[in-house]
Amino acid sequence: MLVLFTDTDTDITLRQAKEYGYHLISMPYSIDGKEVYPYEDFEEFDAHSFYDSLRNGTLPKTSGISIENYRRYFEPHFENGDDILYVHFSRAMTATFNAMDIAVKELLEKYPDRKFYTIDTKAITILSLNIVLEVGEMYKAGKTIEEILDWAKTEVDKFAVYFFADDLKFFKASGRVSGLAGTMGTLLGIRPIIYMNQEGQMVNIGKEKGRAKALARLIKYVDELGENIKDHRIIVGQTDAPELVEEAIRLLKEKFGDDLPIMTCDVNPTAGSHCGPSTVGICFHAKHR
Repeated sequence: MLVLFTDTDTDITLRQAKEYGYHLISMPYSIDGKEVYPYEDFEEFDAHSFYDSLRNGTLPKTSGISIENYRRYFEPHFENGDDILYVHFSRAMTATFNAMDIAVKELLEKYPDRKFYTIDTKAITILSLNIVLEVGEMYKAGKTIEEILDWAKTEVDKFAVYFFADDLKFFKASGRVSGLAGTMGTLLGIRPIIYMNQEGQMVNIGKEKGRAKALARLIKYVDELGENIKDHRIIVGQTDAPELVEEAIRLLKEKFGDDLPIMTCDVNPTAGSHCGPSTVGICFHAKHR
């Protein structure tokens, strides 16, 4: 039997994980030295409270997980005779996968008949979520692992995400965005425009003054790069910015029609620790990233 795994950095919720048959790997964050594991230490993410705490000065830290933790997640399934497909957030963004590689190598030596497959979404949050849900739909439809992996070869790079951050201090602290240095120290109200490239890295590609212009620029990217827009879900992600989400949906439907398949999503706290509150992004099916 093939067992699905994903991680909490993909924005998937417990309800969605159960719906599609995913087992969850919890990616932790810490506040004041206390480590928190999403969906292990809590069942529902209170996004408003979390991002409000960031507005009030909280600056969480994030970290990878240990070899032993990966072993704890995977070994029961290998022991049960199952193979694993892990659809995960971008390998290029973290060293945690080095620990995973060690754990998996040891486990496959112990269980030589088992198989371990991965799909690197080369993304995080809503872009990863879109791919995770597509894979989940194929899994539920009875597609083989070969069919799923073949789909991923081309389709992973056919989903794009563009977003803007409201407060640069969080990205400055995380150091996760290339090309951002030129935006630092600029006038109040500047929003960097960021996307995930084909290498799975966040890259700053410009800036806009004010939320309205930043949001308009996101819509422009959807318009210019979108491919088969209505055949795939569009995900609007947020870090506690409901008014901006409402405006993004209005603009998208105005441009593409009321029948546009849109879903909204709260960005998970681990990834949200790096972008801060009032960030908004749009993920869509594209010609390219």
